[in-house]
Order: sequence, then structure tokens, then C-alpha cells
Amino acid sequence: MRAENRRTPRCPTSLPAIAAFIVLVFACPCAAQQTAPPESCPGGYVIGPEDVLDIAVWNNAELTRTVPVRPDGRISLPLLNDVQAAGLTPMQLREALTKGLTTYVPTPAVSVLVREVHSFKVSVIGQVKTPGRYELKGRATMLDVLAMAGGLTEYAARSRIVVFRQDAATTRRIPFPYDRLVANNGPKLAGQDNFCAQPGDIILVP
Repeated sequence: MRAENRRTPRCPTSLPAIAAFIVLVFACPCAAQQTAPPESCPGGYVIGPEDVLDIAVWNNAELTRTVPVRPDGRISLPLLNDVQAAGLTPMQLREALTKGLTTYVPTPAVSVLVREVHSFKVSVIGQVKTPGRYELKGRATMLDVLAMAGGLTEYAARSRIVVFRQDAATTRRIPFPYDRLVANNGPKLAGQDNFCAQPGDIILVP
């Protein structure tokens, strides 16, 4: 899957709220943990809220349907009622549905397809030409996301770009070495330095 260079409409209150969050993180170092960049892009797509899934059960039209993933991360299906979908890959959800349906359907053949991706959103704020919240359609690196935001302005502090990433109850503060990538003329563009975006990332360009 690839990222579409498409920007979602901005909520008037979303960016000020994010900016206030960033100020709080910088003011209280205990609120964020600074870590090295992730070693690689995560493998396989992980389902998230607002995604739309095609659930098909072979030879069972009543159980075959298109369902949205609710904000609580669950989907609703006959017989199984509410099933957790967010946080799972399509294959993991397929296995969970197959296991759950064996009580009602002999040897069910289940398939799970992601029809629409809406959960992969990242925010870019600060010294970029088009700050805002962006909806991605697949794997994208930090340079990809900055390009979607129009690139850096002439006032951007290239050596101080930071990615804020939520992990459970902790906010990680990950430096992004934009200046080193540009200075090296791209030899590490596919490596650790140009790591992949994850849903919910906030990229701050001072």
C-alpha cells in the first residue's frame, strides 16, 4: 500500500490543542521519553478505528458483510456480537473470527479485507509550508510525510525536528535527523534514520 498525497480538512481547534500538548511536553521532561529512532518499518498493516472491513464467510451470505471499525476498536457481527479488531492485522482478525465461529459454523472459511483505510492519521506542526493533519493510505517515512506537508520553510530548525509517538501511557520523543539525511545526500534514506510514520504521530518542526 502507498501513501496518498491527500490532506484531510483541519479542525480549527485540533492544532492549537496539539501545540499546547507540545509545550507541556517540553516544559515537563518527565512527560516524554527520548529514544533512538525505530530500527525498521513495522511489517503488515494493523487495523485501526474508522477503517472499513470486508468480512466474508464462504457459503454464508448472512455472515458476509462490510463493517466499520468503531471508535472503541470493535466491529459488530452476527453470532459473535462485538469483536476486537483494532490493533490486529487482517490475518490475526481472520484467525479470531474463525475460532469464534466454529461454535456456530462447521469449519468456517473466513476472509478479512481492508476496504478503506481511515485510521492512519499523522499531524505535522511548526515550520512547514502546509501544517495540518494528514490521512495516509499505507506505509510512509518521515520524509514522505514532510513532503506531503509541502516541505520545510526557510526558518525551520532542521536539526531539531522531533516526532512525538504515543506508546500505551508513555509519549516517546524521537529526534528525526533531517539535516544528516540531507547532508549525506540520501545514503540512509531506506535505513534507520528515515523511519516510518505510525498512526497518531505528531511531527514538530521548530
